[in-house]
Amino acid sequence: MRAVAGAGLIEPAIRLLVGGTSIVSAALDVLAIGLGLLLIAGVWTPIVATLIAVGALGTAISSPFPPRWILLAAMAAALALIGPGAWSVDARWFGWRRLEIGKRDNNRDAKP
Repeated sequence: MRAVAGAGLIEPAIRLLVGGTSIVSAALDVLAIGLGLLLIAGVWTPIVATLIAVGALGTAISSPFPPRWILLAAMAAALALIGPGAWSVDARWFGWRRLEIGKRDNNRDAKP
């Protein structure tokens, strides 16, 4: 999921950067490429994914084709919540975290 979201951010940025734009737009495209590469590598995933989600929502509001950006924002928000996964730099630095859902005790509300 990180690779798809990162590629979905990098591809339009490269297309716009090659097309020749203003300095401000080029700086934003370089920032988008950097964030996409960080997301693919899994570096600071919750922070990077949150920034991507906010940026994608902002682009979706002002874009003539918002479904692409809404999908990217949803994927980035999901990555921010679930984390980078086992194959990431974050997992190497901080350890891989596994979510385990315990058994539910149905009898805890029953009175003896």
